[in-house]
Amino acid sequence: MLQTLRRIVQEVNSTRELNTVLEIIVQRVKRAIEADVCSVYLFDKNEATFTLMATDGLNSDSVGRVHMSYGDGLVSLVAQRTDPLNLDDAQEHPKFKLFTSLNEERYHGFTGIPITHHREALGVLVVQSESRSRFSQDAVNFLVTIAAQLAGAIINAQASKQILAFSQQTVANNFTNIRQDHRPLIGQPGAPGIAIGKAVSITSSFSLNAVPDRPIDDVNNEIDIFHSALESVRREIKSLSFQLLSDGLPTEDVAVFDAYLLMLDSNTFIESTIDKIRAGNWAAGALRATIFEHIKLFSEMDNPYLQERVKDIRDLGQSVFNQMQGINDLPIDKLSKETIIVAEDISATMLAEIEKTDISGIVLKSGSQTSHVAILARAMGIPTVVGVNELPIMQLDGSQLVADGYSGKVYISPPDNILKEYARLIFQEEELSEELRGLANKPAITTDGITIPLYANSGLVADITPSKESGAEGIGLYRTEYPFMIRQRFPGEEEQSKIYREVMSAMAPKPVVLRTLDIGGDKSLSYFPIEEDNPFLGWRGIRVTLDHPEIFMIQLRAMLIASIGLNNLHILFPMISTISEVQDATNLLKRAFMELLAEGYKVEMPKIGVMVEVPSIVFQMRQIAAIVDFVSIGTNDLIQYLMAVDRNNANVAGLYNALNPAVLHAIKQVIDEAHKEHIPVSVCGEMAGDPLAAILLLGMSIDILSTSVTSLPRIKWMIRNFSQTEAQKLVTDALSMKDAATIKKMLSDRLDDKGLGGLIRAGR
Repeated sequence: MLQTLRRIVQEVNSTRELNTVLEIIVQRVKRAIEADVCSVYLFDKNEATFTLMATDGLNSDSVGRVHMSYGDGLVSLVAQRTDPLNLDDAQEHPKFKLFTSLNEERYHGFTGIPITHHREALGVLVVQSESRSRFSQDAVNFLVTIAAQLAGAIINAQASKQILAFSQQTVANNFTNIRQDHRPLIGQPGAPGIAIGKAVSITSSFSLNAVPDRPIDDVNNEIDIFHSALESVRREIKSLSFQLLSDGLPTEDVAVFDAYLLMLDSNTFIESTIDKIRAGNWAAGALRATIFEHIKLFSEMDNPYLQERVKDIRDLGQSVFNQMQGINDLPIDKLSKETIIVAEDISATMLAEIEKTDISGIVLKSGSQTSHVAILARAMGIPTVVGVNELPIMQLDGSQLVADGYSGKVYISPPDNILKEYARLIFQEEELSEELRGLANKPAITTDGITIPLYANSGLVADITPSKESGAEGIGLYRTEYPFMIRQRFPGEEEQSKIYREVMSAMAPKPVVLRTLDIGGDKSLSYFPIEEDNPFLGWRGIRVTLDHPEIFMIQLRAMLIASIGLNNLHILFPMISTISEVQDATNLLKRAFMELLAEGYKVEMPKIGVMVEVPSIVFQMRQIAAIVDFVSIGTNDLIQYLMAVDRNNANVAGLYNALNPAVLHAIKQVIDEAHKEHIPVSVCGEMAGDPLAAILLLGMSIDILSTSVTSLPRIKWMIRNFSQTEAQKLVTDALSMKDAATIKKMLSDRLDDKGLGGLIRAGR
């Protein structure tokens, strides 16, 4: 039976069509456990019915014609129980319902196995026998395993638009009446914004993977071909870099192309390829072999950031190969303001070829929020979703999509209600942006006179101008790791100082909070790999920099030098879990300060703060507040650690919720304890940009909210339409509730009552 199971799993995994998968299942399962019947019923949530989708043993003419309402019959009972049901005589069960068209009168033994995904019933796998006897426990265990495999196949089919609904006129086994599943595909937010448009699928016309080895007669000619292609790619990258700079992107955001040029000029890259040509392989084959050697080297490091660099290496190799062959993979003629690019991945050079107005958005199967494409897309203002693992690229070409760059959701051929809602949100965004421009220079002040300063989060120099135009009263979180991540070495004191100076001078005299280097977890450096079994609970944030004072001191000195004459610097220490870490970090800052004074620099000591991300700090907040100048709550990681949930893991993402009562109690405790020491508290995580959560933060007497530029106008509008007294009452009610769903409904109803329901984005 184990061998049979393995064969079935292999067949299922190698088959793309759902109808074929179902046929394989019913035939193989029936034979494996010596049943007389095996059938699969799938559940249509919209119609609340189960439909017979495949059978081996019952009347095949009934496939697609037999429908059972939810709550009706044994099949429905199995789905409701979400537990196997094993009967020796199904017809004696009170829930049994006979369908004469199935010719199942002679079958008595019955076992039903629920097919579930994330607690939702997808269908039921049923086996039947003529004898009045139960199936063995081994058979039931086998069926449970098969049902789990079938759940994955159904989910993949939903993603690729294969889930089928049957009308009464459907011919048996004729899968013709296609219905789209309206559940979104889940990825990660790459760049904020909402895009609606037709998908244009992009694949490499001839992949570097498929390049064969080929003997040559003229070695020098092949070397010339290689050098010529390299030079063409260099010119192209320099041209694209200049174009982006001319379009207003700062040098820092275009630094990715400098890294590309360094790779192209690498001696190991060039010499390795030429050596292979001299050994007798043509230029394309030698290039392929060199690229794959580099990919293997980086892949074996098993590090999220280095995985992104693997893509850069592959992209560069593909670009050089395309130059050799005269290929251009970007279908410029198909792109317009109404299109969304859909691909496994695209290179930063390809993205740079696209003018901002040429496309509506981007959806990628791979990638992460730290990939070069995501960074560039944010700088260019193109709504982007990355890391959509279930993305059926080729099947989507020409399909209408909605890409939500805020939540990371992608809707395929959405129904009118979803389409209208997102179109309304886009219109509302434009309308709000226009309407709220007049509020840019007005404070976020409640109806009872409480002012809540609104700061902007940033990680790119390109974010500063939009932050100022939005009316941000400071930068509440500047992520300093980005300049480290896009280089091939640690940036020096002068390089860092120049970047920090540009940010602080642009915002002066408004405060700028620079977070010290926060690497580890899902953020790492190609030249400083951190390999751990559990990186999110490992060597990251302040733990790394305290262990490497030579790196930390350079950064601290750069920050202090950059602030000379501006005096708007606030320094924030990340990933603090103990009081001693705060003391050690502060001592290093004081040492840097004294060194610079001795060297003649007219520096001033900045305000010092800590990020509350680790739950241990929640219970030490009074002592922490006594030795710092401010506290900033990083809700993204705090929620992740409090709930023991990886927020990027689709299997448990539903548990990650800012409105969970435990999260709210923790945040209130931090604010209350810090205020006892008269220390201001800000929130700089995504929670600060969620209007529902921001109401509660207002009621908890938060001092500052720091959010993305795109979320800031909504939060300001909400604050100006609420009183803190109202918000405090909502906090009291929320803290007495048992779950996030109840709290969300209460807050949503309150916003609707005030006519502010449009502040809540779809899908949140």
